[in-house]
Amino acid sequence: MDHVSIDSIFCYPIKGLSPQALSEVELTKGAYFPNDRLYAIENGPSGFDETAPRYRPKTKYLMLMRDERLATLKTRFDPSISRLTIELDGRLRCDADLSTFAGRNAVETFFAAFCKDDLKGPPRLLGPFDPFRFTDSTKGFVSFVNLASVAAIAKAAGQAVDPLRFRANLYLDGLPAWAEHDLIGRQITIGKTRLAITNTTERCAATSVDPATGERDINVVKTLVKTVGHNLCGVYARVVQGGGIRPGDPVTILD
Repeated sequence: MDHVSIDSIFCYPIKGLSPQALSEVELTKGAYFPNDRLYAIENGPSGFDETAPRYRPKTKYLMLMRDERLATLKTRFDPSISRLTIELDGRLRCDADLSTFAGRNAVETFFAAFCKDDLKGPPRLLGPFDPFRFTDSTKGFVSFVNLASVAAIAKAAGQAVDPLRFRANLYLDGLPAWAEHDLIGRQITIGKTRLAITNTTERCAATSVDPATGERDINVVKTLVKTVGHNLCGVYARVVQGGGIRPGDPVTILD
């Protein structure tokens, strides 16, 4: 583990929608990953209280575990101007300013039509409620996935597995397969940034969806259980000391 590094960095501004690659990110002590899971699309009334945001199960929102068609959309969010664009089949279908009522209504109208067969009620765009985030884990401040573990899954499945199925913030290179799970309770540094690895990431049916096509083509959870005896892939961390991170930055695992 002498040459562990950050391979790539991603955020997911709207839960269940497209990942966005980042050339750098500035992490802050005790804070969530910047611009990550800022918004979610409520799948009918869920009991979510906008005056007191709190964790709700992901089944309350549109999400890939159940709504694989979301992967066929290409979305882009610009946080500097709160602008969300949605493309389908290479055509722009929605261009909305999420800071306005008209923009939010346009997004809700699009998903009311696009997901009409999967909705339990009118879709509602929720967020942002800083510092609250729509993460799958109450400890999900920063997520990591080890590329060697993804390669091990691909070998067991007998076909390529896109690491983006796992929707992590930071992808690690140079770590042996499954070694990330041995980091629980330890700390790592990336330049001046220090993170404490807190817990493993349980995987669900969302990982069965090809992020490029929206097709369910691999049962990743079944492959995991058969190969390594569990459904875990990746870890969460909290930021102990803030700092900037770029792809290629070396990772030091502290004793």
